[in-house]
Amino acid sequence: MIKLDDRDIAILRILATDGRITKAALAEKVGLTPTPCWDRLKKLEKAGLIDGYGARFNLRKIAPHVTVFVAAELGDHTAARFRAFEDAMNRYDEVVACWALGGGFDYILQIVTKDIDAYQRLIDTMLDAKIGLSRYFTYIVTKPVKGAGAPPLAALLGD
Repeated sequence: MIKLDDRDIAILRILATDGRITKAALAEKVGLTPTPCWDRLKKLEKAGLIDGYGARFNLRKIAPHVTVFVAAELGDHTAARFRAFEDAMNRYDEVVACWALGGGFDYILQIVTKDIDAYQRLIDTMLDAKIGLSRYFTYIVTKPVKGAGAPPLAALLGD
């Protein structure tokens, strides 16, 4: 792990909520001139602390859709089967997130499709593809309450 100082942490906190901030505004907020601030930002990116920048969409205003969480179990618990399943998840655009779990289920998938029929066709495709999926449990999101936000840096770093 890279050693972070207060200014590095401040840069990360600001970017977590405002990824479109200008270099000058970021520098001002963390109390640096633009060049040293930019150097720190590049250092954080190069160290892999920043995975990327992107926009969050309000899908309700774009198109009808359904979000489904799927608890997935594999039939075979070998390293090769886990790798094959994980590789397959990257081929399905509708799978917007996938987490490997310890405990009862092997994976939790977050899937976004235009409707339940499209979701079921996707699951049928996955089952036909023989990617190791043996059982799955579907949980349909009825309303968003809180989405993925900025991580709690202060709590994680002991501030």
